[in-house]
Amino acid sequence: MNKTLLAIVAFFLVGGFAVYWNATQRATQGTGHSMIPPDTSTLAEGAPIVEVALPAELSADAQIGKRAFDAKCAECHGANAAGQNGVAPPLVHKTYEPNHHSDMAFVLAAKNGVRAHHWNFGNMPAVEGVTDGDVKMITRYIRELQKENGIF
Repeated sequence: MNKTLLAIVAFFLVGGFAVYWNATQRATQGTGHSMIPPDTSTLAEGAPIVEVALPAELSADAQIGKRAFDAKCAECHGANAAGQNGVAPPLVHKTYEPNHHSDMAFVLAAKNGVRAHHWNFGNMPAVEGVTDGDVKMITRYIRELQKENGIF
């Protein structure tokens, strides 16, 4: 058999295996943390959208972030970023995992606001009175909550 033909066959075999592997890994990962927003039709207006398990201890940065979150974000995103039905989404959700929304995405969202694209809560306005540093600490808090809840 010609070396070129052998290389082409090997390429397609490896490619086919990669596609198969990727498909089987997606099926087994993220159980319970779908990217699809949960059905909130049975929840009362303003009720938390997800249950959030709290870490036993937060890092110093996350403690600062929690205070800033409580002051600037909890009014919409709810206590411990669990979301509020009819108001704003939970940030402790697979949609906001680091692979999908980087830490910088949080900074840009707070600074510029965000057009609605994952949830049906309407657009998020820019957050007045927070610095990039504040948002980085808030993001640290969110990431520690996410990790405690199996989202990383």
